Amino acid sequence: MRRVVVALAVIVVSTLLISTCRTLSRPEPGTVKDEALAAGRLAESMPGADEDYYADMDYGVTKNPQAVRAAIDPYLPGISAAEAVKRVVIGRNNWVVWTAGNDRLWDVLSVSSVGNLDLLKTISNHPNLKNSRSNRWSYLGLVNEPCFRKGTGPRNDRFGLWLDERVTSGGCGAADPFENESKYPGVRTGARGRNIPAGSYYGYATGVVGLRLFPNPAFDEAAQKRWDAESYYTKPSYYNSKDLVKPYRVGMSCGFCHVGPNPTNPPSDPENPTWANLNSNPGAQYFWIDRIFMFDKDTKSFVWQLFHTSRPGALDTSLVSSDQINNPRTMNAIYNLPARLEVGRRWGTEQLAGGSADNKQFNDYVPPGTPLTQLYDPATKVVRTTHVLKDGSDAVGALGALNRVYVNIGLFSEEWLLHFIPLAGGPKITAIEIKNLRKNSTYWNANELQTPDLALFFVATAKPDYLKNTTEGAVRLARDATDIPRGREVFAERCARCHSSKLPEKAFTTFFQPGCGGTPGAPAVGPGYVKCWNDYWQWTKTAEFKNAMKEIVNTPDFLENNFLSTELRVPQTLLETNVCSSLATNAIRGDIWDNFSSESYKNLPSAGSVTIHDPYDPSKTSSYALPAGGRGFTRPASLVSLWSTAPYFQNNSVGHFDWTGNVKGRLESFDDSIEQVLWPERRYVCEQNNPNEKNDKCKAYAVADYYNYNNEERGNRRRSGNVMFITDSGKMAPGYIDYTTERTYLTVAPGYLPPFLATLAGKLSGLHPNVFHEGEVRIGPIPAGTPVNLLSNIDLQKKEEVLGLLLKIKHDLNALPETATDEEAERQFSNLKTRLLSVSKCPDFIVNRGHYFGTDYLPAREGEPGLSDADKRALIAFLETF
Repeated sequence: MRRVVVALAVIVVSTLLISTCRTLSRPEPGTVKDEALAAGRLAESMPGADEDYYADMDYGVTKNPQAVRAAIDPYLPGISAAEAVKRVVIGRNNWVVWTAGNDRLWDVLSVSSVGNLDLLKTISNHPNLKNSRSNRWSYLGLVNEPCFRKGTGPRNDRFGLWLDERVTSGGCGAADPFENESKYPGVRTGARGRNIPAGSYYGYATGVVGLRLFPNPAFDEAAQKRWDAESYYTKPSYYNSKDLVKPYRVGMSCGFCHVGPNPTNPPSDPENPTWANLNSNPGAQYFWIDRIFMFDKDTKSFVWQLFHTSRPGALDTSLVSSDQINNPRTMNAIYNLPARLEVGRRWGTEQLAGGSADNKQFNDYVPPGTPLTQLYDPATKVVRTTHVLKDGSDAVGALGALNRVYVNIGLFSEEWLLHFIPLAGGPKITAIEIKNLRKNSTYWNANELQTPDLALFFVATAKPDYLKNTTEGAVRLARDATDIPRGREVFAERCARCHSSKLPEKAFTTFFQPGCGGTPGAPAVGPGYVKCWNDYWQWTKTAEFKNAMKEIVNTPDFLENNFLSTELRVPQTLLETNVCSSLATNAIRGDIWDNFSSESYKNLPSAGSVTIHDPYDPSKTSSYALPAGGRGFTRPASLVSLWSTAPYFQNNSVGHFDWTGNVKGRLESFDDSIEQVLWPERRYVCEQNNPNEKNDKCKAYAVADYYNYNNEERGNRRRSGNVMFITDSGKMAPGYIDYTTERTYLTVAPGYLPPFLATLAGKLSGLHPNVFHEGEVRIGPIPAGTPVNLLSNIDLQKKEEVLGLLLKIKHDLNALPETATDEEAERQFSNLKTRLLSVSKCPDFIVNRGHYFGTDYLPAREGEPGLSDADKRALIAFLETF
């Protein structure tokens, strides 16, 4: 019986049973090879593709070789136009179509997620599914690949799967060039290359941008005989099985989370874009993770409720290598990379040591003495770097930051998954080491060879999308033109200190220099960082800074090559947004991304203490001390093309979401979102049939904390009324907490259970209905109105406390009769609140609070009154020009 109790406890914290069993016999890290190396392939056999298949994307920039050469020449002086275009093309192909062998990971996760996550169904058109090519954009937020049409039946050449079909008319050509098996031969392993084709190492196109199809090496003759495509779509007893072998695995490129509609040239029909309607860099602003990663929507599943906390365009990037903090974040847009590199060169000094020093730098690829070599000193191992992640943790240089992303989506999953339990993290997580990646992974080495070209691609293409270049925008800007001069001044006085990479020269020469933390010669980023920050922050309140900044903002070229962020780490004590993102543990010393964070990051001090609110009674507050060692800071978001990137905040929690992707929809979202930023009292949550709410917006946008899709109600995820919370200024502002919308359970279907537990579940169904139900293992009922993150943020490092808590949860919930009312379930569950909070890795539950700059909610200690409504309107007029 003890084994059953432990297994059930593991389920409660999402430590999936089948993954747990596998970890008991897994090999030691550093002892495995990836599929390519095991098959005898070397990196040189996987060169980056050089076909300019995506020439119409990104404003057609590669059609202008001289413009590409002009963008690249400052970094590689003397480069020819032809060579510049070739390198940019290789970089874009890496971003959009290269999956680096990660199809293996997503196949593993289809089992580890007990069938919830199945990308092969995401790309399908079977009538039994809620999604198909017809609604792939509006329902899933995924980009339909041009030159394909919806398949209307099973494809004989794809083992009966209902997949998109290629169109050869209208200039599309006969084939996707990346499918060329002769030029890009796939890795022959297992069944792949024997009884099924080897294909290309870029796979087959799927009809979804960023997803590629690869023959499954495990699909041997026996698996073919057992395969039944129709049952795969229609029979849960068939497809809900850990033993099911599918004919294909689906790989994911970076473009899956980053390619989106061109903001100034969107498609007239978002379900049917052309390549000219797409850009590589905006980020997946329309991505519905709860629909993509749970093809079989079940609102009674706690897993669905967990994914449902991700607003459109947000995803927990630590989903696979979980840190036990539910932390949905937006996918970063990539703009003005030259300006970003420059602010990193001037301010981003980080010390590398140990494994972090193993990251490749531009010095390894460009001629000595060229500008990119200024970003790293091999003698001192000091890098001048940008930060990609929102917590500023990946501070090891631009190439290291890029390479880490590919591992995070599955490159060399054979090694990566040895360091944690997928989707759960685990009580023990260890660092993946670059030396082992380089030694044992062909895909890693091939990727390292391509990322310099990827960086050059963004240098040449990641330009702002200006509202002025649209018909609607020209009308808007003409209407607001008289407000823009005052808006410039307001921006200089209140915003530029965090949101401009062009600053008074004193900012760069005086602040964040060695010794600024009080210890002579000590680096700025390290134990003394908070003092360095405070000195800079106080200076930005002075007339000296504001007057100098006004001069800069009023120059005609202020927006040119301006990243519109300082890239500095802002303490959460000042920012006051939800702290969970800044508490991510993946990059701290010894954790999974240890080799991809700097010594400087690991030596950061505590940022101080923040106020948190009881999730059942937010008027009750307590102080939470932010840990040292890297956490507790957030870098300012770039405001480039701000008009096109709403909703706002790192989790898209502030503002109305519009799914269309066109200029009108983006502007409607911008208007609502920027008003909620500058007038925090408007951060309301619609309540159906509540006369005290703004029912006009409830009717238009839905009845929840976010929005409606084709009349599908998202459901109320809060208990009643607006959640009110107290800021340091003593004033009240609305906010909301993600609660379960209905009674839910954690369930595992029989096909995913270890044999001993499957047998037990079958025998005990009916005797313990809250544990065993119709052959499933389930935990519940978890009552409606339970804060989702109260369960998702359990810290598995606190082993003894967690085990005791889980036994208590099992006992209390099992004691409920099957006919228990919601009130009885809630009463039983609320008794566990204190113990759950005591083991929470992030006890901050209000998701849309903070960033009160320029408002009356800024803490009184800052001594800056809120802006007048007229000044806020003027500021908005200026922001529209970004």
